[in-house]
Order: sequence, then structure tokens, then C-alpha cells
Amino acid sequence: MPVNQAHKADLLLLVVTLLAAISWMFSREAVLAMPPLLFMSLRFLLAASLLAMVAHRQLRRLSGQQLVRCVRVGAVFGIAMSCWVMGLAMAEHVGEGAFLTSLGVVLVPVIARLIFAEPVPGSTWLALPVAAAGLALLSLEQGLHLEAGQLFFVAAATIFALYFNLNTRAANTISTTDRSGNAIEHPRIPALALTTVVLAVVGVLTGGLSAIFEPWGEAAANATFELAIWVILSATVGTALRFLVQTYAQSLSLHSHGVVIMVLEPMWTALMAAAWFGEQMTLMQLAGCALIFLSLLVNRWRAVRSLLKQALSRVSTHH
Repeated sequence: MPVNQAHKADLLLLVVTLLAAISWMFSREAVLAMPPLLFMSLRFLLAASLLAMVAHRQLRRLSGQQLVRCVRVGAVFGIAMSCWVMGLAMAEHVGEGAFLTSLGVVLVPVIARLIFAEPVPGSTWLALPVAAAGLALLSLEQGLHLEAGQLFFVAAATIFALYFNLNTRAANTISTTDRSGNAIEHPRIPALALTTVVLAVVGVLTGGLSAIFEPWGEAAANATFELAIWVILSATVGTALRFLVQTYAQSLSLHSHGVVIMVLEPMWTALMAAAWFGEQMTLMQLAGCALIFLSLLVNRWRAVRSLLKQALSRVSTHH
């Protein structure tokens, strides 16, 4: 039986969530042994170089205006990734960090409302208090305060929400109005070229921050073959391959259930962290993560409902 495009896209996005989750493990191993911002710079510059080999035709066709838009998206993503990696370096629980970072998904429509005046779906207003309750349970663990690592993850989630909005607008043709009231059309930027430039900008930005704030001499002295392996795996499997598969999957079908599938990433990450690093969570931490996961499902309720309807109709036709 041939697999239709939407199902193929769903399957590939499931692979993307697993690649994203294992990337947390590679990154955690690396930041335990080297300065976090330097690691991000090496990871993203290497990944961008690999993608550039595939995207060189698209890159050559970019206009000056499109390049500026790519750089803008990359700068926001770079700040978000800097916060994320600082959180990862300080975090006691990688799994908890994954759930905190996933709050960005719930915040995407809120940021779209604040900056681009887009309407907010009703499901988001239901998801926000659930997410806040989950965040409260995670912070109550230490007597009503967030640790530095947790704060970095929450900051990253908020900036990721802005990045998602900017990235979506860059990848699609949009119209804006200038001061004279004239409509200006901004053509879409091909996904592969956009991703390559964005990753390169993240690499340059985190490299600049690392040069200012981190000791490179010590990092060079402590470099090992094992550390090089973690950096290479993060760049190839966790970044270049992940974005290539994700871009291809999103190009296959508009009717994929990818929005639901992508919420599995924090769950895979928590399970892998438990197996890889022997992490254990308290009941309160588990409850907080469960509430955040529930908020992701509530936020994507329309897609969840459509997925359930399809599954039930398949079951009824088989019987």
C-alpha cells in the first residue's frame, strides 16, 4: 500500500523530533567539557557549511533584501540559542529544560499578536494558564524561585516564539503596507537557503559572544577526541540533518499533523536524559512537565482533534 505524502511527512517529522531529542544529549556532553557559546558557534558554522553545499544554487539567487531578512531571523535565533545553551550548561535536569523550552510553542501566537497584530486562537488562551501552572510547579520545587538555568530556558522559549514568527514570515510571501499606504510584496525565501543563512548567522553571533565572554585558551588546552565527536555529531545529526529532514517533510504536504508530532520532542528528550544521564525527576517536577505537555496539546487542539477523528474513522472502516 503506497504511503501518501501527508503520512510520509508525518513519519519524517517523527524522525525530526527524535533527532532533536538526541541532539540535546550531544549538546549536553559537549557543554560539560567546553565553553557553551564556543560550542554553539562551532556547531552552527559547521552545520551551515554542510547545508551550503546543498543550498548553493538557492543562496546565489537571494536578493539583497532577502539576505537582510535572513540575517534578521538568524540574529533573533542566535540570541535564543545563546540563552538555550547557557540554560543547558547550568541545568540540573535536561528533561525539565526540554519542557521549559517547549513553552515557546504556546507563546508563538501571543508574540504574533503583540508584534504583528495577528488574531490569537482560542486554544492558546486555554493553553497559557495550563503552561503557567506547569512552570509554577517546576519553580515551587526550590521554594518559589526559578534557578538560573530555568530562567535561561524560559528566556530562550520566549525568543524562540519570536524567531518562529519571523521565520514563518520569511519562508512565505507576505504583503506589508508602507507609510504612504502602498502595498509591498515580500517574496518568500527558499527554505534551504533561509535555513543555511540563519544557521551561519547563529554561528557568527555566538562566536562573537564567546570571544568576548569565554576563555578560548583553556578550551583549546582541554580539547579531546571525544569532545570533537560530540561537536561533529551535534552539527551533522542534530543540526544539518535535522533541518534538512524537517524542510523536506514540510515541503511534502500542507496537511501533515506535524504541529502535533513536534510536541513529542520534550518527551523523547526527558526519556533519553533518564537513560543517558540517569536523570530522575521528583513527583512535582513530573507534574510540572506533564502540565506543560498538556498545554502543548491544548494549544494544538484543532490538529489533535483532526488526528483523533482520522484514527477513529480508520478503526471503524476496518471493523
